[in-house]
Amino acid sequence: MRYLNKNSNRLPMKGKVKTGFRAYCAVVIAVMLVMSCFTLTAFAADGNGALTAVNNLSTFIFGLIRAIGLILTGFGVVQIGLSLKSHDPSQRANGFLTLAGGVIITFAKEILNLIIGS
Repeated sequence: MRYLNKNSNRLPMKGKVKTGFRAYCAVVIAVMLVMSCFTLTAFAADGNGALTAVNNLSTFIFGLIRAIGLILTGFGVVQIGLSLKSHDPSQRANGFLTLAGGVIITFAKEILNLIIGS
């Protein structure tokens, strides 16, 4: 029960450290006040511009996902080839799983469109 000491002792702060900490806290509080007081509401010019930007971003992201899927598909093919050469069944299974996952990732956009129906 000697570990239940409820007295907490603060670490000592020297003069420069205390002054620096106070200045840091003052700057953080000032920045937070400025950020919260001087906010403006931004309205879009028209809905089509925002929708076009979202569609372009979606196309870019799905392009990246397709590239990652193609890389995984290629890696799966290499793993299957190496497993056939070395007669390693566990590597062959991992290769087929990587190949299947890469194909699914490559065609993720088309799969989502089939599910959604658009």
